Amino acid sequence: MSQAGSTFEQLPRYIRVRSKPDDAFVEFDFAIGYPDLFVELVLPHQAFTLFCAANHVQHMTAQMSDALDADARKWRYGETRDDE
Repeated sequence: MSQAGSTFEQLPRYIRVRSKPDDAFVEFDFAIGYPDLFVELVLPHQAFTLFCAANHVQHMTAQMSDALDADARKWRYGETRDDE
């Protein structure tokens, strides 16, 4: 994903929610520009809603999430799935 020529404000912001809907806090990954370079954050639900609105976030697609998971497996365990 190339972001050449984009200003910081123009870069897309991505989130990937990791917690369950009924959890007290929202645990999520937040990335700016590159979905594979993210920080893990935890916020109360109301703060999470405000955070998402302020950052105009996009939810990572299933394809993006699968690619990140595959890359993590490769780096952590030296494994890839047979269908990759």
